[in-house]
Parts: sequence; C-alpha cells; structure tokens
Amino acid sequence: MAAVAGPRLGGRAAAAVRGLLGGCVRGAPAPTPAAASLSCSARGFCTAAGAAPDMKSYLWERYREAKRGTEDLVPSIMSNLLNPDAIFSNNEMSLSDIEIYGFDYDYTLVFYSKHLHTLIFNAARDLLINEHRYPAEIRSYEYDPNFAIRGLHYDVHRAMLMKIDAFHYIQLGTVYRGLSVVPDEEVIEMYEGSHVPLEQMSDFYGKSSQGNTMKQFMDIFSLPEMTLLSCVNEYFLKNNLDYEPVHLYKDVKDSIRDVHIKGIMYRAIEADIEKYICYAEQTRAVLAKLADHGKKMFLITNSPSSFVDKGMRYIVGKDWRDLFDVVIVQAEKPNFFNDRRRPFRKVTERGVLLWDKIHKLEKGQIYKQGNLYEFLKLTGWRGSRVLYFGDHIYSDLADLTLKHGWRTGAIIPELRSEIKIMNTEQYIQTMTWLQTLTGLLEQMQIHRDDTSQMILQEWKKERKEMREMTKNFFNSQFGSLFRTDQNPTYFLRRLSRFADIYMASLSCLLSYDLSHTFYPRRTPLQHELPAWSDRPPAGNFRIPFTQGVAQAK
Repeated sequence: MAAVAGPRLGGRAAAAVRGLLGGCVRGAPAPTPAAASLSCSARGFCTAAGAAPDMKSYLWERYREAKRGTEDLVPSIMSNLLNPDAIFSNNEMSLSDIEIYGFDYDYTLVFYSKHLHTLIFNAARDLLINEHRYPAEIRSYEYDPNFAIRGLHYDVHRAMLMKIDAFHYIQLGTVYRGLSVVPDEEVIEMYEGSHVPLEQMSDFYGKSSQGNTMKQFMDIFSLPEMTLLSCVNEYFLKNNLDYEPVHLYKDVKDSIRDVHIKGIMYRAIEADIEKYICYAEQTRAVLAKLADHGKKMFLITNSPSSFVDKGMRYIVGKDWRDLFDVVIVQAEKPNFFNDRRRPFRKVTERGVLLWDKIHKLEKGQIYKQGNLYEFLKLTGWRGSRVLYFGDHIYSDLADLTLKHGWRTGAIIPELRSEIKIMNTEQYIQTMTWLQTLTGLLEQMQIHRDDTSQMILQEWKKERKEMREMTKNFFNSQFGSLFRTDQNPTYFLRRLSRFADIYMASLSCLLSYDLSHTFYPRRTPLQHELPAWSDRPPAGNFRIPFTQGVAQAK
C-alpha cells in the first residue's frame, strides 16, 4: 500500500523521530533495567553509587529530551509539505501506456456546491413526512455538512453510525446513535469487544443484504443520507418513541433514492445551475489536453441525458460532445459492468429512445444503458491501455480492476482539504510529538516499578488526549477519511485495492506530462528497516507529491 494522507509521518520525518529515541527500531529489544540503570548513572540521575535509580527523574528527563528534539524537528518537516494537487499512486502506472481515458460524470467531471447536499437532505426529509407518514416535527432538523464523513458503516439493526478500520475494528469514540456519541463501554459490551465479524460486514458493494447488518456509505451523495438517518433516529430517541431501526433505515434509503429517480435533484440543478454546479475551466483544460495528445475519451454515467448535457455545456461548452468518442448515460453502474443482457439504445436530441439495433458507437451520439461486454465488442478498448476515473470506489472502479484489467483513478475531493490540514504547523507539531511519545512509551514500558508505571500512565493519558485532538483536526465526530487512531480506515483499504492512482480532482492531471510514470512510495513493512525510504532525494530534486512540483507544459 502506498503512503497516504492520514495521521502519521513518513520518510525523513519518521527517521528523525526514531533518532530522538536513540535509534530504537520498532520490534528491537528495549534496554534492560540494568542498562537503563547504567544510563541513569551516567546522566547523574541515581541517588548514590549502587543504589536504585531515581526513575522519576530519569523518565521525565527522557521525556523533556524527546520534547526538545521534537521542537527542533518541526521546521525541517515544514519545509517539505505535501502538495494538495498531487496524484498519489497505489500501483505503478505510466501514462505513456494509456491511450483511452474514461470518466464518470458526478463528482468526477463536475463538482457540486455545498447547496446540493442541503437540497437532497431537505427533499428526502419531506418525502419521509409526506409519503412515509413520519412525524412533521423532523422538519426542524437541518442538514449539517460537518457531521458525517464518507466511508462510515451503519449498523442497520442497532441504528448506529461508526468508523471501522481496515481490520474490521471499530474506532472507539466514533460510534453515534442519533446525534450522540455512544460510550466506549457500551460499544464494547454490545459487540463483545470492538471487532465486527466478517459475516456482519456489508457485501462487496457496501450494501446491507443477505443477512449482513452493516451498510457502508461510499458515495459522496450518501453524506446527506447518513445525516438524515442520524437526525430521525435522534428524534425518536429524544421522544422515547418505540420504532424498528430496520424500517427507518429502509425508509430513509428509499427517500434518498426517490430524490434521484423522481428527478427532484436533477430538475433543481437544471433550474439553477450556477447555484449548484461549481464552474471550473480546468475540466475543459484537462479534456483539451488529452484531445491535443490524440487520446480517445468516453463518458459512462448513471445520470440522465438532458441533465448531463446541460451540466457539460455549463462547465465545458456547447461543443463538449466533440471531445468524447463515446457517451453513455443512465448506465446503471455497477450493473453496467456485470450484466451482459442489456443492449444499448440511441438517444435523440429530444431525449427520445430509438429502437434501432446498435452496430457501432458513434462519436457525437448519446447512448443509454448497455453493458461493458457489448461496449468492449463495439470499441475494442480493452486492458491496461484504458484508464477510467470515478469517485465511487465500488460502483465505478472495483469491477474494472478485478474483472476487466482496466487501470483506474479515484477522484477523492476530500483529499485536498485533508492535506491542507496536514500541512499546518499545529498538525505537524502534534503528530511529531504523538509519534515521539508513542516511541518513548514503547521503550520505557520495561520499567515495572510503581513510580515508572505511574509516569507511563500519565504519558498514556496524554497520548489519548492527543489522539482525540488529531481526530478533531479533520472532523469532530469521525476524524480523517483515511485513518483511525493507528490503522488505515476500511475506506482506504478499498481505495488501495481498487484504484491505481488517486487525486483530489481531474485538474491534478494538468501538473503532469502524459508520459509520466507514477511510482508508489515503498513504505517499509513492520519487519523491514526503513533506510531506503528515509534517504533524502539527491541534489535539488523535489518529489512530485511535495509542493513545488513544476506544471507540465
């Protein structure tokens, strides 16, 4: 797995942190009490020759030394910050091998303003009241854009929203029933620990089905759904109303779905494009760059024809179709990638579906439905010369990676804001000291006397408080999209598996030449020495994922 954004430091910073701890390598034996005593004596911390060491003075002096070293280290880390517009690699890939570029539409070619999620929340909330007969009082709840993050899991039977790591462990402190956090003790009792068994996890596409009790929310459009679920749960809990959580989950899911399939969202956006779509000339610049280099391009989206046409006219121009060799709407991904039975249909300028059999996918035309197998047959675009971009790791990317051998690029809008947070001095200071303190705890845990153990407990308490502070840098309820306290999130695990490269937006491609090769950083395994990854680049070379990368011309 490539090094990724999240609460850890790597490379030279990590090496320097280890240096603060006397070169201790993780997994190596810690100093023996006798050695600690000798070190203590050499530093003048012992009460008398041959007497027991003054462990309180010894441990706190080591603490202060580490603290001073951390403060000296921060400026060097600040001089080599991550570039929010960089492209990060999970798998080696050269753009010189890519001849065909494919794109999803929503949150890939087009980005939406903060108003859209408020619209979806309000519309779904009204559907709950008007069509599912939910209490009108839930209308008092408004959308909070800062409540949820992507990638969370929802326990359908227990009505709880939570963050789970790559090893199926719940991050304590991130479990919410309604809008209130569930105490750690209650979570541990409920799940008999903090591990969620595999059979309870969601299916391949993150859905709760076939007896699975967990639903994973991977879509950016799911943020208002998670918030609405939590708000309605909160209402029932506050008013001591007896309800079935499974019914609530299904009703909210159906209401969110109806906002899309009944056209409520599409009509609202088309009526006020400037309010809902974030205009960006860079989208056209990316497409133009690819076209100028002779690359073929196609669009496969679940959105309807007129909606896509109006959005693309706004962000790219009325000639947008001239840039694409194939345009497919209402594809019904992920079924598009798996179902061989649905044929393509041509869509006229007025949106009428023709009954003609499709023998060729023509440039400038719009097609509906279809399936990937027919697409491959008609275009011949196969294998690793195709790179497809999308924001939904399951619906857009998973099948292409596992079944069809296409290269994949994930668009993760949250990445840019998280990297900007990671580049702040406060974050760097906190994380550098957190890692140093963790290493100090690992070294000093051999001291089992009462005095040492009391000091170590103080350090553990400080470490816990700093972890909570780190979570709050990103989101007060759930923290970073990419990490729990110590592990990658389940979201990141799937991102690493199904995306060759990932970036905040397509505009990041403008910073790279189309012959650029993406190399994943070799992050050392737990049993490997990190010597190679810790060596600074030779000369004045600046690695592409740090700030200062020159834009390709």
